[in-house]
Amino acid sequence: AGQIDAGGLRSMMTGGINTTAPLGIMGGAFDPVHSGHLRCALEIQEAAGLGEVRLIPSANPPHRPPHFAPPALRVRMLEAAIAEYPAVLVDQRELQRAGTSWTVDTLGALRAEYPERSHVLLLGMDAFLGLPDWRDWEQLPELAHIVVARRPGSELTPQAPLAGLLNERLTNDPADLHSAPAGRVLVHDVTQLEISSSAIRGFLAAGQPIDFLVPRVVRDIITETNCYASTLPKERSTHAQ
Repeated sequence: AGQIDAGGLRSMMTGGINTTAPLGIMGGAFDPVHSGHLRCALEIQEAAGLGEVRLIPSANPPHRPPHFAPPALRVRMLEAAIAEYPAVLVDQRELQRAGTSWTVDTLGALRAEYPERSHVLLLGMDAFLGLPDWRDWEQLPELAHIVVARRPGSELTPQAPLAGLLNERLTNDPADLHSAPAGRVLVHDVTQLEISSSAIRGFLAAGQPIDFLVPRVVRDIITETNCYASTLPKERSTHAQ
């Protein structure tokens, strides 16, 4: 079993983490974590040669509604989902930090802790295209490289100012993520699983199974805790309790 250190990181007692390779960072609500999240993290970790990937659950995201499951339960589901993958970690710093969960603050804190290490922010296509709406988004490439997970065959044709960012910083070589601590943008095709946390909550509300959309251990936690009962119709929620 792992331990939680002062920074809220599950520390692995055995191997699996290469602390000289780039540090991957993947934020999200993880409400709940699903197979799409996990597959994307693992594929990019392998393709980019990341030493580890930290999954950072958000506390108070600025651009989305409040979470459904409480923080401790989202962490529990994440921990269960990645138990067999020692180079994928849960970092709770946003849950332990007061105020809005700004990505720029999280990257700045990680950069202060690991100033010599290359950092890589993992983003989905939609999140990348929405970057201009993020707080101090222009600072993000100064703090970390960005890997954009793209559906095979889809086109990335952003408008300004993201077009300028790509013109200045785009690379096709994952080795560039190792040679500098930050600053490059890599677009990588990943297996696109059409899964979303909101769809999973919708299946639960409709009384439909969520097998194979989430790891079995996550499904079991959801069933055990009934943590998404608030998403169900009132009569179904009452019966379930």
